[in-house]
Amino acid sequence: MEVSSDRLTAAAFEELAMPLFDQLYNFAHWLTQERTEAEDLVQETYVKALRGLASFQPGTNFRAWMYRILRNTFLTSRTGLKAAATVPLDAEDAPEMPASSGTPESIFIEKSQRHLLQSAIEELPLHFREVLLLCEVEEMSYQEIADALAIPIGTVMSRLSRARKVLREVLQKKLGS
Repeated sequence: MEVSSDRLTAAAFEELAMPLFDQLYNFAHWLTQERTEAEDLVQETYVKALRGLASFQPGTNFRAWMYRILRNTFLTSRTGLKAAATVPLDAEDAPEMPASSGTPESIFIEKSQRHLLQSAIEELPLHFREVLLLCEVEEMSYQEIADALAIPIGTVMSRLSRARKVLREVLQKKLGS
């Protein structure tokens, strides 16, 4: 989402930022792995973005700008500093996924697979997890990810490739293959 006016107004900010709320919350929840921390992180992101509105460069990607603020806010938080330094190995407090319709057996299998995938993603180092989530969950382009994370596009592709490889290995190990 690119903005091309000379200056972004508060009304234009609201128009561009509010549709991103759910996406930013989902990404924040993956990063923090805790609902209330994710809510706080998104709220702080919006406050910082609104305060720093004058620093937004018209003609650039607004969505990537918001993700960059969220990520930087996370990385400077206590939770972010801890997550960047460690790799969580347990998923006991993983969020519950909403139930779907189906037989009890199919619901159990689907929930087990979802839990397995989620715990495998949570085991990834933060720099792999964030690139994978932005690409696969948020469906950002490589360029948008590069802009959001302030890294070269080649690094995005490299990290994504490595993240997928590590994820495959973790899943294979968990499945006993």
